[in-house]
Amino acid sequence: MRNTVGRRSVVAVLSRGSFGVGIAFADSSHDTQGARKRGPEFVTPSLQKPDDDELVDRACGGDKSAFRELVRRHEKRIQGLALHMLRSRTDAEDVTQETFLRAFRSLSRFDGRSEFYTWIYRIAVNLCLNRIRSRKSSRISHDTDDPRLGSQLADDRPATCNPASAAQRRELYLLLCKGVDSLSETLRTTLILVCIDGRSHEDVAVILGAPEGTIAWRIHEARRKLREFLSDRGFDSAGDGT
Repeated sequence: MRNTVGRRSVVAVLSRGSFGVGIAFADSSHDTQGARKRGPEFVTPSLQKPDDDELVDRACGGDKSAFRELVRRHEKRIQGLALHMLRSRTDAEDVTQETFLRAFRSLSRFDGRSEFYTWIYRIAVNLCLNRIRSRKSSRISHDTDDPRLGSQLADDRPATCNPASAAQRRELYLLLCKGVDSLSETLRTTLILVCIDGRSHEDVAVILGAPEGTIAWRIHEARRKLREFLSDRGFDSAGDGT
């Protein structure tokens, strides 16, 4: 019998460009550029939230509070990215700290040709890949304590949930993590950025230094491989997600 538990989550990652597994990233609106929020017309510009460019300029001028705001604005999403790439909460925290330390030290060399958040994402991705390659084995054993599962299981819990269905959802999410981990380093990194973190193909092309067409092909290939992985293990990845 085909296992159709978690059909929405499976269809989401394979068809819609969002992923049903992962920790909760900060700011679901993805306002990572610090866009100014609209207020009443009488609000003066000085009371509006500064964007990243302004904060970078202030930080370069010695305003440490401006850099702290940049960290506050982007830290949770960088840590979420690192957690999915490294599959270790401790390593993710270390990489997050190192990312902002390197960004602070190199801030004067940030030329503004890309957005600040794509710049720090590139730093974080490179640090993650270096750490993965430095391990004797990039394979980490999967168990029910996988740090990627906790927040998603809490967020995705229905109003009424019995223990059996909760166990089935955990099984599906753990299998999805295994499927993602079975991908090549290149496909997995691209999938995490697009389908888990929700970055556009344009942003990911800048972060990874690859053409948008290549990013689109990688996502297509990653989804195809995930579909096969799930199907081979008895999970039905077909359907319209409704």
